Amino acid sequence: MSIYDKLAALNITLPPVATPAAAYVPYAQTGNLVFLSGHIARKDGKPWVGQFGRDIATEDGKAAARAVAIDLLGTLHAATGGDLNRVRRIVKVMSLVNSTSDFTEQHLVTNGASELLGEVFGDKGKHARSAFGVAQIPMGACVEIELIAELA
Repeated sequence: MSIYDKLAALNITLPPVATPAAAYVPYAQTGNLVFLSGHIARKDGKPWVGQFGRDIATEDGKAAARAVAIDLLGTLHAATGGDLNRVRRIVKVMSLVNSTSDFTEQHLVTNGASELLGEVFGDKGKHARSAFGVAQIPMGACVEIELIAELA
């Protein structure tokens, strides 16, 4: 089954690449590696705002991280020249989770993105990962995630 068949089965439509909010590009490629800039969680087209441990629950965070992964897939689609089947492997995911100092479930929030990448890419979606709690993310977003992929 192609990547696009899997996306259709999951009822996922890839979004267009978002316009950068500052002085950076959405992705950069060197050799066979493509580095995707951090994407923030969005809900209804606006930043998904909140801080874990204060006003947003872990399960909602998983949904936010999944939403970020869908946006990342849209950017990765552009980075592959419109063919996600060129992805040889998702290499690394780094997740920043807007958290209070006593919130310790950043890894569970980030599972929302990791699990979706596994559903879409199968074994090629298994990746190394870091999940950090941070005091704030641009625009007050609850989650920001960046990704590194290897292309064929």
